[in-house]
Amino acid sequence: MPAVIRQSPDPSGDSTMQVLSRAQQGDRSALRILIERALPSLRRWTHGRIPRGGRDGVDTDDVLQDAVLRALKRITKFEHHSVDALQHYLRKSVINRIRDIGRRLRRRGVTLELPDAVPDEAPSPEDQAILMERSDRFVRALARLRPIDRQAIILRFELGYTHEEIARRLGKSVEASHMMVSRARKRLVSEMMLLPPLD
Repeated sequence: MPAVIRQSPDPSGDSTMQVLSRAQQGDRSALRILIERALPSLRRWTHGRIPRGGRDGVDTDDVLQDAVLRALKRITKFEHHSVDALQHYLRKSVINRIRDIGRRLRRRGVTLELPDAVPDEAPSPEDQAILMERSDRFVRALARLRPIDRQAIILRFELGYTHEEIARRLGKSVEASHMMVSRARKRLVSEMMLLPPLD
């Protein structure tokens, strides 16, 4: 299995935006953390999207590796304006890679139409408001939370993990994961409301 797909525990409690900033400054360990954080939800999102005729010799991990490596070559130019911007950026790279496969299939004579927009699970209006909040305000509020609340927010909102994945990762029940994320979200919103705006 290629090294980019392998996963190890993420020791960082930092927001993905903070890790991204370090990666853009050349910190290779931060780059590894970004990849390890992004892969589970990106793999889940990519699964089943490869055109049937294009699966000969190509699987989800191949597409992910190509897409992530292409995206990371341009990471220094990436600008994030919301919490989930990195996931959108990587998904766009995956879509481009899948379209490459589609073009290759058309050249081989297989008829294949790819949609311009790939459906995605839409966050709730409250989650969307959190994600669209200016990154500096989000990071400041996140830093004021307890470590377990920070971890819940990062796993659910920045990385898009399901409650089942969060429960498995933290050794909790799915019900406990739901409650933990809900409480962490309420605390984050409260902290964001208390923070004065930056000048």
